Amino acid sequence: MDKFTTLTGVAAPLNMINVDTDKIIPKNYLKTIKRTGLGKFAFAEMRYDESGREKPDFVLNQGPFRKASILVAGTNFGCGSSREHAPWALLDFGIRCVIAPSFADIFHNNTFKNGILPIVLAEARVNQLLRFLLELPGAEITIDLPAQTVKGPDGQTDTFEIDAFRKHCLINGLDDIGLTLEKAAAIKAFEIRSASERPWA
Repeated sequence: MDKFTTLTGVAAPLNMINVDTDKIIPKNYLKTIKRTGLGKFAFAEMRYDESGREKPDFVLNQGPFRKASILVAGTNFGCGSSREHAPWALLDFGIRCVIAPSFADIFHNNTFKNGILPIVLAEARVNQLLRFLLELPGAEITIDLPAQTVKGPDGQTDTFEIDAFRKHCLINGLDDIGLTLEKAAAIKAFEIRSASERPWA
């Protein structure tokens, strides 16, 4: 998992509430267990028409937002089913951070495990950011995870809360496998000891 420390990038405004995981990655794209290749299907039903052509009015199809690395959205982002393909699709598109007033719990947990930082800001502030981004397409936001700050395109800096363990994992690029590998020496020592004490096992 890639480390996350600071990020300055174009922020895309997704001015919608209750964006569920089926909107993020429709169910017909869940057949794969690969984490790559799903970015082109992120928000597929909103991005493409029935012929597979891009819908020009959808935000991620618009020039400045095609390379967005930050997504700003409404309340209850990531609700619906628990599919882990949702953060996979966002990450493969290039999204490393989602800012919203609230997140669905399972999606919130899955983002951390996949190297995406979910930031909760007050709804009034999120609405301000949405307005700025709609008025100034291509505007950037800066995220400083160690300092736990968000600097908006208007120059205002806000702080956010994050669990200390999750912060540690993101900064150090540790997913569940990485955390296990941190204990590799202890695991190897146990295996050697166990083989000596229980040669029949």
